[in-house]
Amino acid sequence: MAIHPIVVYGEPVLHRRAEKITEFDEALAALVADMHETLDASNGVGLAAPQIGVGKAIFVFNADDDHGVRRRGTFVNPILIASKVPDTRPDPEDESEGCLSVPSLDFPLKRADRVTVNGVDESGRPVTLTAEGWFARIMQHEYDHLQGTLYVDRLDKRWSKKWKSAQAAHGYNEPGRSWMPGVDPDPFGH
Repeated sequence: MAIHPIVVYGEPVLHRRAEKITEFDEALAALVADMHETLDASNGVGLAAPQIGVGKAIFVFNADDDHGVRRRGTFVNPILIASKVPDTRPDPEDESEGCLSVPSLDFPLKRADRVTVNGVDESGRPVTLTAEGWFARIMQHEYDHLQGTLYVDRLDKRWSKKWKSAQAAHGYNEPGRSWMPGVDPDPFGH
């Protein structure tokens, strides 16, 4: 197993739709193991393959659900079904989101309160998960990565302006940038 660098906003792989997995082999199992190790080293709650520079439709997670139960798993080729996103403004306190590929920043974003994710694990076994609240937010965030969308691409007008200012200040349009979990300082101060 190995920890991979996490690529930063502006890297082309983050802005493309991920390719479906067709072969469930040892290479896939090794990639998933590396993703879990990278996620653990980053102190994050979810990680999609594009975030380590791999344009494949895989994400891993390790977080408490809304009942306080720790959930750790993998989705390969996931399909996400979400409830309606409320038409209200995002709450800066309760609905703030961050991303390992947008280090040290967070912004409020409205998300669906409930989702169901269907897919398979790294062995090709079917996996279904229903999530609510914060855990549903994690599932949507990681699924978006596989569509070539980062959470900052979904911000409402008010927060989008703040993102654009921060983006310029941090140089988040430059390809080739990354940070190494467990080596570089934790951008979120965990």
